[in-house]
Amino acid sequence: MDTRDLLIEIGTEELPPKALKKLSRAFHDAVLEGLKSVELSHGGIQQYASPRRLALLVSALQDKQQDKQVERRGPALTAAFDEEGCPTKAASGFARSCGVEVDQLDKIETDKGSWLAYSTTQKGEAATKLIAAIVTSALDALPIPKRMRWGSLKEQFVRPVHWVVLLFGDEVIDAKILGVKSGRETRGHRFHHPQAVYIGEPAAYAPMLETEAHVIADFDTRREAIRGQVLEIAKQVKGNAIIDEALLDEVTSMVEWPQAVLGNFDQRFLDVPSEALISAMKGHQKYFHVVDEQGKLLPHFITISNIVSKDPDKVREGNERVIRPRLSDAEFFWEQDKKVTLSEHNERLKTVVFQSKLGSVFDKVVRISELSAYIASSVGWDEKNPQRAASLCKADLMTDMVGEFPELQGIMGRYYARFDGEDNEVTQAIDEHYMPRFSGDELPQTQSGICTSLADKIDTLVGIFAIGQAPSGDKDPFALRRAALGVLRILIEQDLDIELDLIIKNAIKNYTYQRVPIHIEDTTAHVYDFIATRLQVYYSTHGYARDEIDAVLCLKPGNLQHADKRLRALAEFRKLPEAESLAAANKRISNILKKAQQELPDKWNLFVLTDDAEKALAGNIEELIPVLEPLFEQQEYEAAMTQLAGLRQPVDDFFDQVMVMSDDEGLRTNRLAMLNVIRNLFLRVADLSRLQ
Repeated sequence: MDTRDLLIEIGTEELPPKALKKLSRAFHDAVLEGLKSVELSHGGIQQYASPRRLALLVSALQDKQQDKQVERRGPALTAAFDEEGCPTKAASGFARSCGVEVDQLDKIETDKGSWLAYSTTQKGEAATKLIAAIVTSALDALPIPKRMRWGSLKEQFVRPVHWVVLLFGDEVIDAKILGVKSGRETRGHRFHHPQAVYIGEPAAYAPMLETEAHVIADFDTRREAIRGQVLEIAKQVKGNAIIDEALLDEVTSMVEWPQAVLGNFDQRFLDVPSEALISAMKGHQKYFHVVDEQGKLLPHFITISNIVSKDPDKVREGNERVIRPRLSDAEFFWEQDKKVTLSEHNERLKTVVFQSKLGSVFDKVVRISELSAYIASSVGWDEKNPQRAASLCKADLMTDMVGEFPELQGIMGRYYARFDGEDNEVTQAIDEHYMPRFSGDELPQTQSGICTSLADKIDTLVGIFAIGQAPSGDKDPFALRRAALGVLRILIEQDLDIELDLIIKNAIKNYTYQRVPIHIEDTTAHVYDFIATRLQVYYSTHGYARDEIDAVLCLKPGNLQHADKRLRALAEFRKLPEAESLAAANKRISNILKKAQQELPDKWNLFVLTDDAEKALAGNIEELIPVLEPLFEQQEYEAAMTQLAGLRQPVDDFFDQVMVMSDDEGLRTNRLAMLNVIRNLFLRVADLSRLQ
């Protein structure tokens, strides 16, 4: 069957920069799915995306569908003909629906009887008749929050559409897409080559745009070109350009013919915290900043122009003129904010609502201050600095700088606290309490930062759950999933020996002390379970098997540091040759005890032991318990599991030679008690019966 390349291009007004990559990927996936649904085979699909176009090049696309053999089954023969052999209404109706007479139908035999059937060959449709519908459907499915209309057209899209290319080999597929007639002409760069560009064949699309029309259509190629230019031009001032990948994506989405330009700003602005200057450059102007070998900000920036200017100095001067007032604003905010201490800013938090049912941000600060102190004392740390850091951690929200640059919350608090002469650990903790800010972010390192970060996150989790606004579906306005994962990472990776459920209960107490009208019934369990659910994901990404995770978490360990050690021990135990047999034995013990449904003594009676196998097992357990207890106390779970592995043979012999459910009630109870002791020893680490 013949194949041809297919070029699809949707030419638009400038697309939203932050959405371009997502739109391009979604367009690719939807067209790919559409081709699959109509069974048109093809080679690779190349994506192209620039500010004014979304395009796809489908190589070696089948020019028509394969013919199909279609068989329809009709009524059973017993229902198709009457006693005289004449067709019934069922047979006549089936034949009519197939467009033939009854005598032209086939008869087929199956295991379930004989049936009327109709077989025919369905001719494949030409690809040219299918592609327009696939493209339209793909565009309709794009993740566009708000679509717009333009002119007198009823069609809607993210931006007005000016041209459409549908080129199949050398043939234009005649169609109307989003109200625009398809053709074979694209447009070049808005300024360097605004006129139409004729496309001879699909494969010539990208090379021709680049060589003739000043457009690098491939997103990744354009992105790497920008990266290279930025890194190279920074060398002119003996600096290193810092490339934020998200900013690089955004800038790539704003230009079609990138040209890096180096600019400068006044040295005096370097007295302002560098994060504020960087936020002004990145957030407002989409500039890349430059640092020296020590990582200190230099008074230079790099911008990406979309034109090759005849006078590059004019472009540079224009950008320098634009950034100057932005940096002046940052300088002004810095000087103004320092006139008031953080403590004084803190008072204004009483006017800011945290959540309508949970009080003000100031109320929250009071709660997390108390909770930070509790966490610190629970792990044996001094309470003073954590409590002070927590009391100031939200104060910078009321500063002018954070009002202008919200992404600097915590960071500016650190600077202002340092200016006020606060303890170094307190200043660091004000910044750290937001950590981890995103997946994979670093964790707080200071004791005060750890306590304040945990307190802040758990206070939010408890409050929102207590008013019945837990996340549902993909809606999570308070970022509780991220907060829960942050709690887990801090407790586990910072090795904190503290009970999670006790922190939750203390957070609830703080709400009740403030007389916040919350429903606290089952809140501890709900918050714990919510956090534990994230634990499944956390450990899965660290390579643990699901049944191993379940074997530990089903016991609802309050101390996640202990749970982490248990899981590591279980994973190592599973590598032992005794593991499979002992897991099976635990499953058997669990089932026996469940069926027995009776109260059992904490210890078996030595004088009731009769069989050699049960005496041997009892002796092994007696010897093992004094060895295990200190290991459990010291959380040496791996060593404990290695010791427990020694029970394999005595347990196997016990089940081979001893009837547990004896008719003699005394014997039965004694043996069940022994099994219960064995099971409880393993449960100090994990429920082995959960292992597959």
